[in-house]
Amino acid sequence: MTAEVTLLGIRHHGPGSARAVAAALALLEPDAVLIEGPPEADAIVGLAAEKEMVPPVALLAHAVDDPARAAFWPYAEFSPEWVAIRYGVDAGLPVRFIDLPAAYGFGPDGEFEGGEPDGGEPEDGTDGGADGTGDAGGRPRDPIALLAAAAGHDDPERWWEDVIEHRSPGADALAPFAAVAEAMTVLREEGATGRTTRRDTLREAYMRRQIRAARRAGYRRIAVVCGAFHVPALAVMPTVAHDRALLAGLPKKVRTDITWVPWTHRRLAQASGYGAGIPSPGWYRHLFAEPGDPLPKWLAGAAELLRAEDHPVSSAHVIEAVRLARTLAVLRGRPLAGLTETLDAVRAVMCEGSDVALALVQDRLVIGDALGEVPPGAPAVPLQRDIARLQRALRLKPDAEPRELDLDLRRETDAARSRLLHRLRLLGIDWGVPARSAVHSTGTFRESWRLCWQPEFAVRIAEAAQWGTTVEAAATGRAVGTARAATELSELTALVETCLLAGLDGALPAVMRVLADCAALDTDVAHLAGALPALVRALRYGDVRGTDDDALGEAATGLADRICVGLPPACTGLDAAGAAVLRGHLDAVHGAIGLLAPGTGLADRWAAALRSLARREPVGGPATGVPGLLRGRAVRLLLDDGRLDPGEAARRMGLVLSAANDPADAAGWVEGFLTGGGALLLHDPRLLGLLDAWLTSVPSGAFTDVLPLLRRTFSALEAGVRNSIGSRAAAGPFDAGPAAGEGSGPELDRARAEAALPVVATVLGLAGGPARPPARIPRQATGRDT
Repeated sequence: MTAEVTLLGIRHHGPGSARAVAAALALLEPDAVLIEGPPEADAIVGLAAEKEMVPPVALLAHAVDDPARAAFWPYAEFSPEWVAIRYGVDAGLPVRFIDLPAAYGFGPDGEFEGGEPDGGEPEDGTDGGADGTGDAGGRPRDPIALLAAAAGHDDPERWWEDVIEHRSPGADALAPFAAVAEAMTVLREEGATGRTTRRDTLREAYMRRQIRAARRAGYRRIAVVCGAFHVPALAVMPTVAHDRALLAGLPKKVRTDITWVPWTHRRLAQASGYGAGIPSPGWYRHLFAEPGDPLPKWLAGAAELLRAEDHPVSSAHVIEAVRLARTLAVLRGRPLAGLTETLDAVRAVMCEGSDVALALVQDRLVIGDALGEVPPGAPAVPLQRDIARLQRALRLKPDAEPRELDLDLRRETDAARSRLLHRLRLLGIDWGVPARSAVHSTGTFRESWRLCWQPEFAVRIAEAAQWGTTVEAAATGRAVGTARAATELSELTALVETCLLAGLDGALPAVMRVLADCAALDTDVAHLAGALPALVRALRYGDVRGTDDDALGEAATGLADRICVGLPPACTGLDAAGAAVLRGHLDAVHGAIGLLAPGTGLADRWAAALRSLARREPVGGPATGVPGLLRGRAVRLLLDDGRLDPGEAARRMGLVLSAANDPADAAGWVEGFLTGGGALLLHDPRLLGLLDAWLTSVPSGAFTDVLPLLRRTFSALEAGVRNSIGSRAAAGPFDAGPAAGEGSGPELDRARAEAALPVVATVLGLAGGPARPPARIPRQATGRDT
């Protein structure tokens, strides 16, 4: 320290350090404030005085030509740097950042030796720990741990909390800084902290250059706020030539933009991976806001939180928890109860020993979901401004705490919200993630989302700005670019569905052209089958979203026709794994074709393909036919659609389950036939009898091989069906009809059934409905499945 320059060595994000910096600045009354941070931010530091600026916030720097190369410098209200910034701008003083410019870290190789990380949260301008530990260079030993060990403490964090964070500034506001500077000087001189990285050396040389510049500018009382680890290197000034020689090796600067962005307490937590993270930002915020005894108010807040979650916590619990925390602090020799004692008291008194309830307190209060705000005047790319405009217009406020959002797409505002969220997802900004609605609905007019705004979205927005200046234009450009780069047909059909959901009419023609070209060249039936369901789902959105779906319908019909032709040969000779994959495609295509427009004959062509599939039995070996899993599935789909008589289905099952067939193939057939519901075994005793007769005739050597497959098949059936099958088995022979008391229901009331037919016909889209009820309704049609 000199008469002109005062070095205030601090720990980043420490409430005690922040209070000490405030007291020191009030005592020094400097005429310039220099802060460790990127000099590019000098032009926007004045925004910190705006009333709309609410920490936690962060400086975001990124390369103009490659926004993915970015770095953050986060500040909370308890950060010493933020206290210094606010002191300077509120007093009208010059505030300068003196660390190495961020532009040096965004070069072609992403970093120089020991330099900036090439993206994500930086361990750059804000070093970690009390001294700078945890920055990108990394030091093998933590200075704070060394100091704590020298003081006889085995917990560096608890020692630092007792010595600094819980300490109120005394009469001599500069004494703590002098003591920390002396300790760091000894550690560095003795080499106790290990090798100083080249990056640290360059940063310190640049900081000294900036301090000299401030002195040449005529400032006489200069306060420098920096990581405590750097204080010894700034206290003794080498020659100008020495520092100039060091800085001569810096790489070329890259054109860089910088702005303020909102940050969150959760992103300040160590668990997030941020290099200078802290384990308890919510607790530190409370310590900074309550310089006296922080316990009563914080424990009252914990009680309020637990009561809101239906935990019985009274004011007596709060009083007892305060007493216990203070007693624990005395027993452990601490000047004040820290977070450890406070949480021990919460667990024992308020949570009654429950770690589940304690986890809620740790998540909501110890860490917290605070989300900062930045003023509208902060620099931003046009895309960011358009997103902010849409958020205001649609009344969708970004929030760090997850929340559910149900949308009714028949409402104009909700439809616009849906389009915005889908467009942002297309740009890689997952502010909203589709979720299951708490309101049960199968209509296409309802959507449910889970919203949670993350600070890193600022980088993704900067990256997405290359596609356009508005959300719609950027999403359109990204969709077209993605389509041209796609190599799989399923990617393109999913992209078409996304474009429809996002209302990107401008992107659809280009995407559909690429889809048509790709579909024409793709001969893999599995690829075609995987692509069709997404196209058909997209068609379902047409009515609600007012989309012109003619081209989409033609593409879907064309894919379906090609699947009908190519499916039987593609299913021949498959192994068990391939058959399982095709079975999933078979079900998906069957459901998709059922949703396509009637009257095209497509349903008949699909039924013909299923009949062909069902007939292709292996002759001479598995490679000559379709696996039983797929043949059984085809029979079941035809039966469910009414295109196969129950008697014919029973005949086919009898043939497959004959002793002449391979037991493994027969077991696969049974699995395919029963997948999706086994109630038909109860409605038709013949099927159950055939299955029982086959099971009892399987040779003992083959039975152990097919048993796992059979267990898997029957375990997938509904519990009620399994119980009923067991009851039938216990009642006697299956060909004797239902057991007493297990009739399939009362006789059909034909008059009541006929009265319901017009309504059913309307629901099914059959104009006018049938002229009269069928001559006979099979008894099994009255079962639970139907």
